[in-house]
Amino acid sequence: MLPSSGFLRALRLEREGVPDFEKYPFAIPAIRELERLELHRAVTFFVGENGSGKSTLLEALAVRCGFNPEGGSKNFRFDTRASHSELFRHLRIEKGVRHPSDGYFLRAESFYNLATEIENLDQGYGLGPPIGPAYGGEGLHEQSHGQSFFSLLTNRLHGDGVYLFDEPEAALSPQRQMSALTLIDDLVQRGSQLVIATHSPILLAYPEAVIYEFSDAGIRPIAYTDTEHYRVTRDFLNRHEKMLAILLGRLPGLGAKE
Repeated sequence: MLPSSGFLRALRLEREGVPDFEKYPFAIPAIRELERLELHRAVTFFVGENGSGKSTLLEALAVRCGFNPEGGSKNFRFDTRASHSELFRHLRIEKGVRHPSDGYFLRAESFYNLATEIENLDQGYGLGPPIGPAYGGEGLHEQSHGQSFFSLLTNRLHGDGVYLFDEPEAALSPQRQMSALTLIDDLVQRGSQLVIATHSPILLAYPEAVIYEFSDAGIRPIAYTDTEHYRVTRDFLNRHEKMLAILLGRLPGLGAKE
């Protein structure tokens, strides 16, 4: 049974405090048009082209929730390179009545930095108990990128939490992405709420999730089968020979592409 309400009900951009809508990140069309965005009590997806603002908004949400910009739980405070935007300062969160007992921000582009921080903490300069066992015992750097990603998903996330994922499919094979769907559902069944920025048509298929498309027109809800991710993947797989011929300039009469 799903929880009646999520930990995070909505996010709002306090527009009156924005210094300049002509400068990054506020000049991004999806951010410039943002007022209030409701979040699904279980799973919300952000989709859109690279540069559309989905990861920028997810990062701001994560920082506003108290997570480290480079990822991890709220206990992580390392800073490899301060590159996050000022958007979080103008973002407000409408919270539900429930309070999470767990949480994690997983972002693909800085996962190496996170794994290094865990390794450094366990090698001596951390004051607490070893962190590695919570991730499955084997060092994250001793596994492939995909294995370490999946080890985190299967071992570290306990449920009854807020989980923010930025392009988790980046290190996962299609088979692993399907396995990730079952892990997402397990977290949902254990009372969790997830917000996920993704390009994966496999992950986007999770039932009853809300999908928001980020574009030059702003942010709008969209059905799974209407997303570009679904349509392009479907069309390519169903007509891959013809699509390749078009893409590579090898239609009859055109000759090979020079």
